[in-house]
Amino acid sequence: MAAIPLLRLSATANLSSRSPLLPDPFKLKRLPPRKWSTTATTTTTTTTITRMSYNPTPATDRLISAVAYTLPLFNSLQYGRFLFLQYPTLGSLFDPLLPLLSLYRSIPYSSFVAFFALYLGVVRNPSFSRYVRFNSMQAVTLDVLLVLPLLLQRVFSPGRTGLGFKVTVWFYNVLFVFSVLCFLYSVVCCVLGKTPYLPFVADAAGRQI
Repeated sequence: MAAIPLLRLSATANLSSRSPLLPDPFKLKRLPPRKWSTTATTTTTTTTITRMSYNPTPATDRLISAVAYTLPLFNSLQYGRFLFLQYPTLGSLFDPLLPLLSLYRSIPYSSFVAFFALYLGVVRNPSFSRYVRFNSMQAVTLDVLLVLPLLLQRVFSPGRTGLGFKVTVWFYNVLFVFSVLCFLYSVVCCVLGKTPYLPFVADAAGRQI
């Protein structure tokens, strides 16, 4: 029977000898469940949706950009005269443009007037969007490139016979086909609200904007 008080005394001593720094396992409180924040995820998702939102090009910007490419087209028709003589049906495709072409050529120095009006009135005008200014500058750059062959022809004067004349005819045909393809490609892109990038022209136009 004396062993029972000894056991009680030993248990009491063990409990009293516990370090006060250690927490009592019976007095520990259960922590509340952790609540995960979804603010960052929601913010990221919202930002992604905002960046993916589609901003269509205004109809006025598309119209002005498409009209700007008529300047190099009108000035390139003179390079198609040999093709028009060889294929008369090809010239009939451009008959709907004759009234506009007649009005354009009735203005004195129409090429210079249209060039400076497009360059100073649109390209250098910050009130227009970058889309309109880039397309206008691309049209102006293409128009300048189309003037260079005429200057070279006046300087070297290849004549109307021989190898020089054949090279001139071939070069005129290539320039005309290239100009028409650039016009069709640019107008289709502008109607769809996309940005056309013409070879040999887009880089030079982009540096001027």
